[in-house]
Amino acid sequence: MMLKPLFDKVVLKKAEAVETTKAGILLPGSAQEKPQMSVVVAVGPGGLVDGHEVVMTLKVGDKVITGKYTGTEVKLDGVEYTIVSQSDILAVVEE
Repeated sequence: MMLKPLFDKVVLKKAEAVETTKAGILLPGSAQEKPQMSVVVAVGPGGLVDGHEVVMTLKVGDKVITGKYTGTEVKLDGVEYTIVSQSDILAVVEE
């Protein structure tokens, strides 16, 4: 199956949580911080949302940063995704 977002929605796949500290200490699952960096896996077409024209500026493959508790989490075929509005994305990470 494939997720196809509507309007100004973006589907993200979370980056892996940090399992060790910079000093090399292994962290148990409960102590790992929820990752805020994600990869865009699908982008909606944009269009008219709440009476305003929304132009999508993100593309598949972009690395982005979101708030810790932003979006709706869904699990599809064993993979966890988060669906957010484009306006919920705080920054694009450029390398």
